[in-house]
Amino acid sequence: MWRFVDAQIGRKPQSSPSHDGQKTSVTSSSQQLLERFLSNPVVMAQVEQLLSGRTRDIHLKGEIRRAFEQRSWRSAASIIRSWMVFVILLDLLLLALSFFLLSRDTALAITAPSLVIIPAALGVRQIWKKRRPDRALGSALLGGMAVILLCVCWMGVAAGGPLLNRYLHVMLSVAITGVVIFSIPFRQTVAIAAFAVSLFFATQIAFSTESVGMILFGVLFFGSGMAATVLGRRTMNKLAYKAFLLELRDRQRLSDLARSNRRLEQLSKIDGLTGVANRHLLRERLEDLRQAGGTVAILMCDIDDFKALNDHLGHLDGDRCLVDVARILTNFTRSELDCVARFGGEEFLVLLPGVTEADAMAVAERIRAAVAAAAHPNPLSRVTPVVTISIGVAVGSTTLPDNVLQKRADVALYDAKRTGRNQVRLWIPALDSRNALYNVA
Repeated sequence: MWRFVDAQIGRKPQSSPSHDGQKTSVTSSSQQLLERFLSNPVVMAQVEQLLSGRTRDIHLKGEIRRAFEQRSWRSAASIIRSWMVFVILLDLLLLALSFFLLSRDTALAITAPSLVIIPAALGVRQIWKKRRPDRALGSALLGGMAVILLCVCWMGVAAGGPLLNRYLHVMLSVAITGVVIFSIPFRQTVAIAAFAVSLFFATQIAFSTESVGMILFGVLFFGSGMAATVLGRRTMNKLAYKAFLLELRDRQRLSDLARSNRRLEQLSKIDGLTGVANRHLLRERLEDLRQAGGTVAILMCDIDDFKALNDHLGHLDGDRCLVDVARILTNFTRSELDCVARFGGEEFLVLLPGVTEADAMAVAERIRAAVAAAAHPNPLSRVTPVVTISIGVAVGSTTLPDNVLQKRADVALYDAKRTGRNQVRLWIPALDSRNALYNVA
C-alpha cells in the first residue's frame, strides 16, 4: 500500500473551499481509525513493541500503516502538487531566458521539450488533487517524473555543446529535490533516484564528447550524492513513522488519564457506601432543574429509629440497612430522570422532575411499603420490629428560591415523624404554622 510520510502530527489541516468536503471526510476517517486503535490492546501492544526498538528498524504494517497513510495523505499530496507548480515555473523561466541568452536556433530547439514538461506536471498535479488508489497515484508520479527528467535531458541534447552538462545537472537537481521532499514509499524514492542517475549516464555516453573515464567519474560523483540523499530520505521516513507511533501512545495515555479523571469525578459525586448520589451531585441536579424550569417533587426520606438499630445490632448491620434502603429508592425511580441522594446519616433525598403531587405521593407510598416489606430487623424500633421509613413530600416550581422545596419536604417529614412514623406526608401551608419550625417565604 501507498505510505505517505512526513505527516506533521497534530497540525491543523489546511484546506481550500473547493475540497472542504473531501478533506473533512479524510480527516474523519483518520480520526475514527485512530480512536479504534486506542481501544484495541493488540494494536497498542504493537505500537509499544515498535517504539521499544531502534528507529531504523521501524516498519509499519497492516492497520497501523493504513492509519498512517490516511493521516499523512493530505500533506504529502499538497507537497507534490506544489512541487509540480514549481517545476512549471522553473521551466518557463529557463525557456524565457534561453531566448535572451542563447541563439535563436538553440532556443527554438529546446522549446518543444520545454513545453512537454508543462502538461506532464499539470497531469500529475491534477491526479494528486484527490485520494485515489495507491497504484494510480504511484504510477502517475513516477510517470510524470520520468517525462520531466527525460525532457530536461532532451533540452540538453538539443542545446548541445557545453550546455549538455548544464541541463544534465539541472535534471539531477530536479530529481534530488523530488527525492528530498516527496513523502512517498522508499522503493519509489529509489526508483526516481536510479532513473535519474541512469539517464545521466546514458545521455553522457550517447552525446557527450568527454572521455569514458570522466563520464564514469561524473556518474560516481553524482550517484554518491544521490545515494546519500536517498538514505537521508529513508531516515526522514523512519522519523515520521516514529512520530506517528509516539502520537498514538500519547493519545492512549491522555485517553486513559481522561477516563481516570472522569471516574474520579464520578466517584467524588457518589456516596461510597450506598452508591447513590451525594450532596455535591444533588446540588448539580437541582441547579440543572432550576435552569431548565418546570416542576419538581422532593421526597425527604428518613429511616425510623436508625440510631437504635445501630446501637443494638451494630454499625455493619446499619450499613447493610442503608444499602438496602438506597437500592429500594433506586428501584422505584426513573434512572435517567430522577435522582436519589444520600442527604445525611440515615436521610435520603429523591428528586422527581415533572411529576404531580398525586404522582409523587404514589411513588413515596410505594417506597414506604417496599421498605417495610423488606423486613430488615430493627428490634428497638418504636413502630415495628423491622426497618421502616418516614417520607415528607413537597412539589413546586424549580424557580423557587434556594432550598425552599427542601425545607418544605423537611417540614412534611417532621410531621410524619411527629404523628407516628412509617408514614408519607405531603407539604401544605398549614404544616408551617402547625409545626412552627420554619419561616418559609
